[in-house]
Formats: sequence, C-alpha cells, structure tokens
Amino acid sequence: FISRKSKGKPNGKKPAPEEKKLYLEPEYTKSRITDFEFKELVMLPREIDLNEWLASNTTTFFHHINLQYSTISEFCTGESCQTMAVCNTQYYWYDERGKKIKCTAPQYVDFVMSSVQKLVTDEDVFPTKYGKEFPNSFESLVKKICKYLFHVLAHIYSSHFKETLALELHGHLNTLYTHFILFIREFNLVDPKETTIMDDLTEVLCSSSGSSSNGSGNGSSNSAGAQNHVKER
Repeated sequence: FISRKSKGKPNGKKPAPEEKKLYLEPEYTKSRITDFEFKELVMLPREIDLNEWLASNTTTFFHHINLQYSTISEFCTGESCQTMAVCNTQYYWYDERGKKIKCTAPQYVDFVMSSVQKLVTDEDVFPTKYGKEFPNSFESLVKKICKYLFHVLAHIYSSHFKETLALELHGHLNTLYTHFILFIREFNLVDPKETTIMDDLTEVLCSSSGSSSNGSGNGSSNSAGAQNHVKER
C-alpha cells in the first residue's frame, strides 16, 4: 500500500487566512500524562535485536494511535472530513495495484488501520515465534507503517483537537505524539519532508522532552534515512 500527497487547492476561492492552531497554545502543549524522558526510552537496548525493537514499538504505536483515533472517530465523518487533510495538504490512498483513491478521512484511516493490522498480525512479516526470521523488506515496511500512522496523528491534531480537548485527552495525545516522533527520528523511519507539516508542534513538544539536541541536528542525521526512503518509492 502506498500513499502520496498533493497540496490541496482552495476551489477557486481566496485561501482563508491561516487559522490559529489551538494545539500550539502553551496551556495545552504543557499537558502530558508523564514527564518521562522519551529520548532515553526510544533508544535500542544493548541486548535487543534491532528488528525486534522496531517490531514491538511499531505494533505498540499502532494500537495506541488506533485507540486515540477511536476517541474522536464519531466526529471524523465523511461529511466533516471530506478529504484526508492535514493543514493545507491532502493525502490520497493508492491501492495494491497503484490506483489512486480519493477518499474521506475516515476511509483513509480505515485503509491505514486495516492494512497495518494485516501486517502486524502476519507471522511472515512480524514473526513472534522463536527462530523465525524477519523478511528482508521489514525495515521498509516499518517505514511505510510509521508514515501512515504519522498522517493519522497529524489529522487528529489539525482537524479534531477541539474534540480531544473536550474529552480531556490532549495530555494523552501530546505524550503519544512526543514518544512517536522521537522514536521515528531515532531510527530515521520517516522522511523529514513528510513530517515538516507538523514541525511547529514537534519543536514545542519535543524540545521540552530532553531532545533539543536531537532536534537541532535533525536535518543532517536524517539525510541517510531520507535517501533510503526515496529509493523505496
């Protein structure tokens, strides 16, 4: 499964002035469910195999992001979210044959979650039995999964932060986002160009998580990952 994006066009109307991003308000960005140093938490433990670490973390993030989305899913409808949009960027889904599908946000998220569910429960891709090897394509599949999970998180922030606030779940969302971003940075799993759209939020949340040094060197440290990512496509 492949996903690409294109800049949304404002249907012949003048682009609306950029709306104030509620999720950047200091009173909300300070909210966390823990003050744990996620920078340390994402690092590969000495005795753990890299693929095992990527597999367990990716599976956990999938379940947590799916759960976080489910809390606002009743507000994310074909009517309220007619496209899978994050700020001014629109995402399209490409099926297994490469056919481009324009879909609503809930349809896109459903495509993401069902595809990822299929992969993480496939013993040939995410082996859980002793002695079973990871496939050669494992890292590139993890990169794709993380890219789609990022799209879902970014959509929750850009389109459903008000509902998240009303449910008092913004602390959970901020904590999940911080942990996820530091994890994908640590292992160069998502092209920085893909995550630029949320850089303002990333800077606020991740610089206060003991990761400012990681953030400042992000461009150079991720360049190798970015090249790999382009090759995959």
